[in-house]
Amino acid sequence: MKTILLAGLGNPGKEYADTRHNAGFMFVDHFREIETGANFSEWDFNKKLNAQICSGRFEGKKMILLKPQTFMNLSGEAIKKALSFFKIKPESLTVVHDEIDLPLGTLRVSKSASSAGHQGVQNIIDQLGTKDFTRIRIGVDNRGGKKMATEKYVLGKFTLKELGTVKKDIESSLSELIIKLKS
Repeated sequence: MKTILLAGLGNPGKEYADTRHNAGFMFVDHFREIETGANFSEWDFNKKLNAQICSGRFEGKKMILLKPQTFMNLSGEAIKKALSFFKIKPESLTVVHDEIDLPLGTLRVSKSASSAGHQGVQNIIDQLGTKDFTRIRIGVDNRGGKKMATEKYVLGKFTLKELGTVKKDIESSLSELIIKLKS
């Protein structure tokens, strides 16, 4: 039976909750919440993988949800360990992350794409030795032309209005993911 790994990228710790860089964590949390009928387990910290994980069944397939606890730029370490531990091939991996180069409210799904400068994604590519996995990029840029350092901006918290937009994005991308997984 095929197993799918859905990895949301972000930074661990309460101080990073609701930051733009944690859009991937928000995605997998929301996926787990809406798919309770799929009997997903509770989140559990796996020390060996250095990740929060839960598992369940979705559309007849086993699915592992993963939130690396390595901090964003080292996400590939936990993902590589998880793929090996669960014997999953990279082509059965979907990575969800924030995308500063996309306006807030924009989604892009891509496969076998470069990192486009996203350090967490580049670390995954480097660790796996391939870019043959699916990415869901959640647009977080809402600076309105204001000059601000990218690192400072992505580590900033969403405003309530932005958070509402991102939640709509997540709902939309969940629909795309569900269609992809059903095929």
